[in-house]
Amino acid sequence: MSTDSIILLLVLFGLALLCVKPLGTYIAKVMQGDSIFPLRVGANFERALYKGCGIDPKTEMGWKQYAIALLIFNGLGVVVVYALQRLQLWLPLNPQGMANVSADSSFNTAISFVTNTNWQGYSGETTMGYLVQMSGLAVQNFLSAATGIVVAIALIRGLARHSVQTIGNFWVDITRSTLYILLPLATLIAILLLSQGVIQNFSAYQNATTIELTEYQQPKLDASGPMKDASGNAILETVTTPTQSLAMGPIASQEAIKELGTNGGGFLNANSAHPFENPTAFSNLLEMLAILLIPTALAYTFGLMVSDTRQGWAVLGAMLTLLISLMLIAQFSEQGGNPQIAALGVDQNATSLQSGGNMEGKETRFGIGASALFASVTTGTSTGAVNSMHDSFMPLGGAVPLFLMQLGEVAPGGVGTGLYSMLVFAIIGVFIAGLMIGRTPEYVGKKIEAFEMKMASIGILVMPFIVLTGTAIAVMVEAGRVGVANPGAHGFSEILYAFSSAGNNNGSAFAGLSANTPFYNIALGLTMWIGRFWPIVAVLAIAGSLAAKKRVPVTAGTMPTHGPLFITLLIGTVILVGALTFVPALALGPIAEHLLLTPAN
Repeated sequence: MSTDSIILLLVLFGLALLCVKPLGTYIAKVMQGDSIFPLRVGANFERALYKGCGIDPKTEMGWKQYAIALLIFNGLGVVVVYALQRLQLWLPLNPQGMANVSADSSFNTAISFVTNTNWQGYSGETTMGYLVQMSGLAVQNFLSAATGIVVAIALIRGLARHSVQTIGNFWVDITRSTLYILLPLATLIAILLLSQGVIQNFSAYQNATTIELTEYQQPKLDASGPMKDASGNAILETVTTPTQSLAMGPIASQEAIKELGTNGGGFLNANSAHPFENPTAFSNLLEMLAILLIPTALAYTFGLMVSDTRQGWAVLGAMLTLLISLMLIAQFSEQGGNPQIAALGVDQNATSLQSGGNMEGKETRFGIGASALFASVTTGTSTGAVNSMHDSFMPLGGAVPLFLMQLGEVAPGGVGTGLYSMLVFAIIGVFIAGLMIGRTPEYVGKKIEAFEMKMASIGILVMPFIVLTGTAIAVMVEAGRVGVANPGAHGFSEILYAFSSAGNNNGSAFAGLSANTPFYNIALGLTMWIGRFWPIVAVLAIAGSLAAKKRVPVTAGTMPTHGPLFITLLIGTVILVGALTFVPALALGPIAEHLLLTPAN
């Protein structure tokens, strides 16, 4: 690794770790309803909101009620976002007159933003008006992130409480996580992004005079309209112009919550590679830090709420070990460069880790190190924002984002999603350990029995099932193969990446795959919905079951779940599930491509 890459890595994770304890403590106080300043300031607004919606904030819910409220709330979100897209031509704040979005694309996008996926099969600046971007997509960036937080908190309550039938009130939890956690942090990050040059306006698109002339083709016109040839095809003419249209819009506000809420997606098609979304090295660092803030802090929140912060640090240790280990593979792969190009003598330094390397698909203002780190952070969480083209990574470099998603995005995972997914793996881990030592498995003072294991198995296995099934169907049917731009192993990787991204609610794309088609819009939309809410229901069921149990006293035979041994067991469980499930598919894609790229000795 280059020196600047090492420094960037140390600065990023150093800042993230410094924020873990204060932010994790604050989140715990908010979600427990402690008498802190923000809750006192917002108390009157909360009361008015609950009264207007007919909600009794003091009435708690069992897990089934909690799950039903969550599903209804998010289902209504899909309807609203779908309707906004289908009607946007007639809505205000649409200075470019964007047309109504097609039914299949609207279906895909609505589910995408409600599920915290933010997969985009369209180009944002040529498809969505400002009202749809803000009241539809940006609002769901807040609410989908808040949904992940409340599910994690519900599971923590299940572990912390005993002999009760309730896990909280969904409506109170979703309100407080949005008002007191996401909104203030997003506002602060948006202001910092504005200071770096990220734009925020409602202006019509601007025409800029370019140094070089821009050429494009348009239909040739006569007095009667577009001219056609004998076959009825439009006759095109080449137009040369010195101007370029620059997209405008309220970008900083959406950029802040898309990163903070581990949503992903982009106001502009180029995403965080675009200078209007990510103009400087500092904004690049800030966006990566925003992505890591809440997922890492929630691990400490977990430790506080179960009255043993060592448990939180152990979970966080496992998360960061997985992320940093895989990130280093991506760094070495990208900075190593393409051996076939090096063999041609095009770049004599391409095999050096200090110079050369694979710059294809990367912004020169970020370079290889910051691009590989961003790719790892964004796929280790459920963010999906990109500052480089993952399709242009080296085979092993591209395999890292793919495998980080396929692990279940627990390194450190999305907002809330990463924590509750890792806690499910912890339940599976202690069950495996219990089988080894012949003792009923326990975690944080709760016995893990048949029901918890059934729900944990469902929560973990549904994702690989839908990802691998969707990939298999896509490579078998013509509608799936027709969108592949690259043949062979790389084309397979593009399809596998798309379904892995959708099934894990990540939203990043390998590119090279024309996914804005009815087949992919519907298939990926269904994959996103199932991949998000099936595990959530299973997690809430676990929370309800654990909350009803009595606390088991610690004895000499209790396995410690806060030391290096447990961290190793937890990491092994995550890798074991991911490796056994996805390595055969990876062998057909990036691994095969790597072997083909590397010359035989």
